[in-house]
Amino acid sequence: MITSNPIADVPAFISPMAMQIYVIAMAIMVVGGTLLDVIHKKSAKYFFENAKKAEANRKREVSSGEKMGLAVATVANEVLTSSEFCNPIRRMSHLLTMYGFVIFILSTAVLVFGYPTGEAPTIWPLLWHLGAISLAVGGYWFWFFIRVDVAAEGKRWYEVSLRGDLFILSLLATSTFALIWSYLASAGGGAWAGVFFWLFVLAATTLFSTVLWSKFAHMFFKPAAAFQKRITKADGSRENLPTDYDLTDPAVQAKFPDIPEYMGKNPPNMGLGIKREAPRHY
Repeated sequence: MITSNPIADVPAFISPMAMQIYVIAMAIMVVGGTLLDVIHKKSAKYFFENAKKAEANRKREVSSGEKMGLAVATVANEVLTSSEFCNPIRRMSHLLTMYGFVIFILSTAVLVFGYPTGEAPTIWPLLWHLGAISLAVGGYWFWFFIRVDVAAEGKRWYEVSLRGDLFILSLLATSTFALIWSYLASAGGGAWAGVFFWLFVLAATTLFSTVLWSKFAHMFFKPAAAFQKRITKADGSRENLPTDYDLTDPAVQAKFPDIPEYMGKNPPNMGLGIKREAPRHY
């Protein structure tokens, strides 16, 4: 099963051209939904206005070479390894889901456009199944074990918010129905294989056509926001936040007289704060 091309059985009731048109339509829906999301939420407007404010408050000019290095660091950390998740369990779940999704979508496109009617090189069906499995493992791990933890969301597994959970539920449905369909097709499941194929198509269509109402579009904003944050740290604008002051500095105490009044002229170290215990939240 895991090395057989699941797409090869589809031309028996759907033409290869129809499959290819469907994949292109889903890609258009993602692009269109993302653009509508940007327009509706005014995300791009906010992003560029915030960048202009940061540029006005910058303390130094960041060179092109330094920006390139920051871009590489953003890709290596926030994009490829999801370093923004301090909780290692949440991070692992996210990485399994993310890489499973990317591999599953890429291998689906290769099989649909390159090998729609026959056997494909073993690597592509293998990646298709492994991607779906990784997506399912990461997604179910999040839904049944991480999401229900009171340190995270504390929601019962059967509590569903349509808009809030649409993305993860359609992801889980897509990978689950895909794997069941592939198994039944390879085992000669007959009508049941057809049922789960259409459930797979329905779940995938829901996933890609509801970008405007789900968190799908966040994957495009996240790298840009992470890069901009690194720029603001490098140029000293600090995302328009106030400077970190040395509370023992007489000039700072003169500017903020309530510091020596309530904390003394030599304020004690306030400790690690939120970092004094290992992160258990997101």
